[in-house]
Amino acid sequence: MVEKEKKESSLRKLFSRGKKAEKPDQMTISDLDEAESGDFEFEFSEEIKRAVGPPHAPVEMQPGKEGGNEEQAGEAAGNAFNAQGSYESEEGEVVSQAQAAPQFVPAKKSIWSEEKPERDEAVISIDEINDLSGLVLPKSATFEVDELKIKARTQVFDLKSKGGIPSQKDSVLSGEGFKSVTEAATAIEAEPSRTGLLKKLNPLSVIRHEVADYDPRVHGPLVDLTFRPRPGVEQIEIYPVNEPYAYIRISYDHATHENTYEILEPTLTAAEDELFREIKERIFERLDVNTQNLPDEQARLTLREVTDDVIADFGLSLTPVQREKILYNMFKEFLGNGMIDPIMHDRYIEDISCDGVNVNLFVYHTRYESMRTNLRYKSSQELDSFVTKLAQRSGKYISIAEPMLDSTMHDGSRIQMTLGTEVTAHGSTYTIRKFKSEPITPTDLIEWSTFSPLSIAFLWLAVESGKSCIFAGGTASGKTTSLNAISLFIPPLAKIVTLEDTRELKLPHPNWIPSVTRTSFDTGGRGEIDMYELLRAALRQRPEYLIVGEVRGREALTLFQAMSTGHVTYSTMHADSVASIVHRLENSPLDVPRNMLSALNLVSVQVQARIGGQRIRRTKQIIEILDLDPRTNELITNEVFRWHPVTDEITYSGKSFVLEEIMEARGWSEARMRDELKMRQEVLEWMRVKKIREYRDVSNILIQYYRDPSKIMETVRADLYPTD
Repeated sequence: MVEKEKKESSLRKLFSRGKKAEKPDQMTISDLDEAESGDFEFEFSEEIKRAVGPPHAPVEMQPGKEGGNEEQAGEAAGNAFNAQGSYESEEGEVVSQAQAAPQFVPAKKSIWSEEKPERDEAVISIDEINDLSGLVLPKSATFEVDELKIKARTQVFDLKSKGGIPSQKDSVLSGEGFKSVTEAATAIEAEPSRTGLLKKLNPLSVIRHEVADYDPRVHGPLVDLTFRPRPGVEQIEIYPVNEPYAYIRISYDHATHENTYEILEPTLTAAEDELFREIKERIFERLDVNTQNLPDEQARLTLREVTDDVIADFGLSLTPVQREKILYNMFKEFLGNGMIDPIMHDRYIEDISCDGVNVNLFVYHTRYESMRTNLRYKSSQELDSFVTKLAQRSGKYISIAEPMLDSTMHDGSRIQMTLGTEVTAHGSTYTIRKFKSEPITPTDLIEWSTFSPLSIAFLWLAVESGKSCIFAGGTASGKTTSLNAISLFIPPLAKIVTLEDTRELKLPHPNWIPSVTRTSFDTGGRGEIDMYELLRAALRQRPEYLIVGEVRGREALTLFQAMSTGHVTYSTMHADSVASIVHRLENSPLDVPRNMLSALNLVSVQVQARIGGQRIRRTKQIIEILDLDPRTNELITNEVFRWHPVTDEITYSGKSFVLEEIMEARGWSEARMRDELKMRQEVLEWMRVKKIREYRDVSNILIQYYRDPSKIMETVRADLYPTD
């Protein structure tokens, strides 16, 4: 080992000197040009003499051979020196070792000429060069051996027969010192100061192992879907969420009577996992673009190219399956959501809950409800890192000083996070309320029996006529979902301003201003913009419809003042009845005077209930706020619709003061009012039958109805009431 280090040290010294080199590790362009022009001499420096050993005897160059023959020098030098380290020349002079450095003067022709006879490709290993006696380099030519090693990992290189070290140096390259190539010196190419030189010399080339694209029909599946159950465990369902990379298996344990949510993904071996981590580190160093700012396809293509380059740097020959597994994990880490990425792709999942370190994640499934998953964070560092990354991706910051954060993910999902053990005993936590890429529509609400067709038609007419409404209910009762769906009934060109803490609402209207609150820049509260400030600004924007995500602070008073001045307002609130709404509004921190509550027209109370063991969401009541009784100071209300749990039906009470106000304002008769309600009900039922549920399609039909109701009604009635 010591001998090996000495050889490398000698070689580094040998390659690090040049009279014209400005830097010890760089050959100047002028030196290269001089070598190519032929005006360049070969000579040994003092370092070469010490590295090579006793000098060789001068050898007369044979005529007719360009550049002389260095092999003659090597053969003649074998036993030229006597025991005193000198010899006697033909002229009788005693020549010492220090005077015996050979000098070769080549012909006026570039040693890098492409006219050299081709030879087989040679590969060298720096650590196995053990004979420097025949090595002759151009004057001032310098190479740094350490620069040719790829971060001490790969030490073998591909030497091109053309444009590489000249063929007369074959005595140095002989023997067993050269191994197969697995890597090229891309680290050198990365340095701008050497790019031009490397292009001229071009002694090294990357050997890339081309890998065929993965094809499941040819290379087989990436995921093993074989079910190996424990005793008493039954597979209920299996379905893809990101085919062919991720699948979900739902199983039922008869002993515990619990369902389990299992994520099935490609499994990395120990070696593949180590390689994946190494590649990920290299990508962090190399990737110079924020993939979050690129379109999805371009981001995936960019990451794929960088990953392939890093794999090539390692000189590995991967199978298509191995390469695809590594690429999938890269996509999860850099473009997706890490461990929970498959869950985020599952359209049946509503909530994702992480309760701490070494605790299995839980999900809420639309069909199987709350289930334990097979995922967990095994260390606090891993979980803390993921929570911090989620905060950064959402454009916010979480720290020990501010360990709680509410934010919106890049796909619109709501997330609440805590960091460390400052406020949660089991470590960092997060809860994700998934956001549907396609908002819920009125057709969906009818299909799910959350509303009846008549109750939706009633709200349609109320929204069109500018009646204000609050959607109240408990957690996860569907308040915001109903608010977003009913907002589709707003006339297409009306100006809408929405105010939210986290972005949830999505409207197709072109004249829409979505506003979001902003947290402060520091602990002093500087730069904070809360809901109250947003509402004050919104009132100056002359909105026709004002939508507040949730009323829970001092903005409530401003909201009801806006209602009192004629602004049409919609919002949500945590309450389960009109009485609880009044109680919350009247008390701190909302502090709305009771006499202002009569500005509100409608309250829709949402509930989450169970029927036949299945969880459902229903509209419990739709209530009209009529006035304030001057004698009792109580609100006068009228229940228009009520849900009956026994029959699971929503019935109409037969009396609506809001409809009477609309009739009076528009000059309609009672018969005209019935016709208007019936037409809207038929349009909704027709969309349900035709399965028109995508919100853009629903919006287009509603726009057509506003512009030419008779035309759309011809189509609707022809389909609903065929004459044949």
